[in-house]
Amino acid sequence: MSKEDLLEFDGTVTEVLPDGNFRVRLDNDHELLAYMSGKMRKFRIRTGVGDRVVIEVSPYDLNRGRINFRHKDTNRPMGSPPTRRQQSVRRR
Repeated sequence: MSKEDLLEFDGTVTEVLPDGNFRVRLDNDHELLAYMSGKMRKFRIRTGVGDRVVIEVSPYDLNRGRINFRHKDTNRPMGSPPTRRQQSVRRR
């Protein structure tokens, strides 16, 4: 395996940490710390808890990785904004 070869794994985001880091649980129950790739940051692709992602991991450090792809959410149709709570208006 050469230095440039990266391992790809599927996982689920379990926690959003400060400074753009994420705690991700892989399908084989291994947890690692991950950050967003540059293209995902450039195009402002948002990732939250529960999102399915593809992670690239270096063979030298299996505890850190880079989120390279976020799978589309099948529960919410594309184009619709996330649901928000309606705020009550206070009248005098």
